[in-house]
Amino acid sequence: MDTELAAPAPEDPPAAAPPGVRSLPLEAVGSLSPSRAGDFLTCPLLYRFRTVDRLPERPSVDAARGTLVHKVLEDLFDRPADERTPTSAGAMLEPSWEALLEVEPGLATLFEPDGIPDPAALAAWLGSCRAALERYFTLEDPRRLEPADRELYVESMTDSKLVLRGIIDRVDVAPDGSIRVVDYKTGRAPREGGEARALFQLKFYGLLLWRIRGVVPRRLQLIYLGDGQIVSYDPDEQDLAATERKVEAIWRAISAAQESGEWLPRRSALCHWCDHQAICPEFGGTPPPLPEVPPVLGSTHPVEDVQPVEESVSSG
Repeated sequence: MDTELAAPAPEDPPAAAPPGVRSLPLEAVGSLSPSRAGDFLTCPLLYRFRTVDRLPERPSVDAARGTLVHKVLEDLFDRPADERTPTSAGAMLEPSWEALLEVEPGLATLFEPDGIPDPAALAAWLGSCRAALERYFTLEDPRRLEPADRELYVESMTDSKLVLRGIIDRVDVAPDGSIRVVDYKTGRAPREGGEARALFQLKFYGLLLWRIRGVVPRRLQLIYLGDGQIVSYDPDEQDLAATERKVEAIWRAISAAQESGEWLPRRSALCHWCDHQAICPEFGGTPPPLPEVPPVLGSTHPVEDVQPVEESVSSG
């Protein structure tokens, strides 16, 4: 076997992610997650605003829907197999929303235009969440599944001392040891030509599991609850090695932008959803001055930053 493609020795599994912030090992040059890599590929200036400046962003109904539906699907597997039904999932929805509000009370403002609660808007949004959950049951039968892991935090350091991090929605392990990586999306499947970009996140996870466990996942699977489509891909070692080279190239570009101070904007259809148009040169704005002392990118990494942004890249 070619040395470059030799399976990496399995690492000790990382501990479950604690709340708060994870610091990098002293020898690490930085860290990268699929969401932050996706930010840079979408727009280097967006990466800067989120990672260097850490500018606040408004909550969105799409991201909140993704968070809530993911939580219900995660907790559904805590129930006995015969109770994993559409009725049970629907009953879990509102209590899960209330629990989410306790953690992130600012989400309530999504349904309070001008500070006045809008029960009809909240009910309609909860209805869209319920529809996504009902669609899930047309695609899989959770009574027949016993995931090995849910919301699994994974972390590994490359040979160049770059820490890769992510949170995987679900990992299934077959009796023969075969691994399936599953990611839920509450949006719609990408339009033609967008699958490669959508699969980058899963290949990133596949690379992490290969490094940690020494096993190439048999299947990477995206489940789109917006339109009921499933996109699957069966990777091999060459795919994952190529993904690592791509991630390293992204990091080199990020490092070059940090060194030069040139975080160039990149206009695209996704600009429509960006919170930072007012300070973006593409829309006549001026970015704030860069921090006087450039940060070590990823030296401290909020766990929530590791979680992929639900609708920013992969939905159509």
